[in-house]
Amino acid sequence: MAPDASTNTAAQDALFQKYVIPELEVMYRVANSITRNPTDAEDLVQDTLLRAYRAIERFDGRYPRAWLLTIMRNAQVNRVRRKRPELMKDPDETMRRVADDSVEGAGAEEQVIDQEFSAPIAQALAALPEKFRSVVELVDLNELTYQEAADSLGIPVGTVMSRLHRARRNIRQHLEAFPAEEY
Repeated sequence: MAPDASTNTAAQDALFQKYVIPELEVMYRVANSITRNPTDAEDLVQDTLLRAYRAIERFDGRYPRAWLLTIMRNAQVNRVRRKRPELMKDPDETMRRVADDSVEGAGAEEQVIDQEFSAPIAQALAALPEKFRSVVELVDLNELTYQEAADSLGIPVGTVMSRLHRARRNIRQHLEAFPAEEY
């Protein structure tokens, strides 16, 4: 290995430790929200870490969380894109696999929701369309800022705020149908 390569690696390691490692927990929570499957979430975080490590020397040091979540979003888009050709090979097998993943993911999701929420709140969250639910999960559950959520989803901050407002209103309306002692 050339001397420049070892100093280059040391610099990469230092930058990675400074900017990426502190964000691991948030990255995993967001990945879990995106994939709805713990195994896929781990794979997505690992893919994001690899991409971040390769690009760390080009990172300007500003807003590391937004930078990492953008990498994660792009990695997820690429992962989904790669899976699509399978649909054309055997649609029946693909649908069985999706159904199995949904059942597995729902079980894990239900366990987390049961620990943190009561049934009416979980139902209200689950009843939201995906575009609203994902914003609530990122901002309210994963405690990302509006900008971080916008970067993660690839939408403007104003859209995050609008979707969050509408989602919270829908949840509130859903909860008004239940007696207060249920939640």
